[in-house]
Amino acid sequence: MKLGAYTACLHDHTLAEALDVLRANGLTSAEVNSGGFLPAPHCPVDLLLSSATARREYLAEFAERGMELTALNCNGNPLNPLPGVGPKHAEDLRRSIRLAGQLGVRHVVTMSGTPGSDPDAKYPSWVVNPWDGVYLDVLDYQWDVAAEFWNEIDALARENGVRVAIEMHPHNLAFSPVTLKRLVDETGATNLGAEMDPSHLMWQGMDVVECIRWLGPLVFHAAAKDATLCPGADVRGVLDTSFTRVPAGAPGRVPTGIGHWCSAWPEDPAWKFVAVGLGHDTAYWTGFLRALAEVDPEIAVNIEHEDAAYSQTEGLALAAKNLHAAARGL
Repeated sequence: MKLGAYTACLHDHTLAEALDVLRANGLTSAEVNSGGFLPAPHCPVDLLLSSATARREYLAEFAERGMELTALNCNGNPLNPLPGVGPKHAEDLRRSIRLAGQLGVRHVVTMSGTPGSDPDAKYPSWVVNPWDGVYLDVLDYQWDVAAEFWNEIDALARENGVRVAIEMHPHNLAFSPVTLKRLVDETGATNLGAEMDPSHLMWQGMDVVECIRWLGPLVFHAAAKDATLCPGADVRGVLDTSFTRVPAGAPGRVPTGIGHWCSAWPEDPAWKFVAVGLGHDTAYWTGFLRALAEVDPEIAVNIEHEDAAYSQTEGLALAAKNLHAAARGL
């Protein structure tokens, strides 16, 4: 098993500086952003696609620190009907797959995406509970759109010797093991599977270890990211929509797509992301790692730090400490 981190939390560091932070925390696996929602400060995609020399020098930065580049991350919404978002994210994903093949990186992490509700829709539409039959009509349309796109992506991944690991993230068509399996089944995919990020499954109330065992060999790659329910859940529930807009120019404003930004959470949220070990104890994380090892003993598990209570390096260090402690229990 390879323990590492996704470097997006160190976006204001150079690649060399980010890798040194990971190495200082005893981590040997790295995952870098290559497009989609976020910029790619640690992966010059154009240069790397165009130059074999640049690719050798790039990989050498990892190797000389005893680290391995285990995934490119291209999280976005490639099915978004907005003309400035969906096509760009889709093309970023294609380029990421081609680059991963050229770099010898086995996995590209992404999201399934969400189309609009119908062919004329302007915005993506996420159906949560289709008790009204009209929403089943919406889902039928969306699954048709998704199947066509992901058939193409599966073929491209196969052609490049890459596996695409889909994060089961709410606001996406594939947001659970059941919907992830449906995507694989409907496309007959050979190179599509899951990136097992437990945090979103946690706040949805799922048994993460059972999810891993249920998906089995479809679990390609993993994130170490914790979440916890908060007292606000008593009256908000986990599907709360009472977020607010973040003013333009505000510190820490984070893009979610071209021209769109992350919203501000309520002061008493129903749930939140926390550093590994703060939402679930060491024994829980040992069980998580054990279940992953049953699927693939060589799987990469990369920390994704999004705990706003800690700085970039403090949160990463705390997560690494707790993840190492969990690994010692295997």
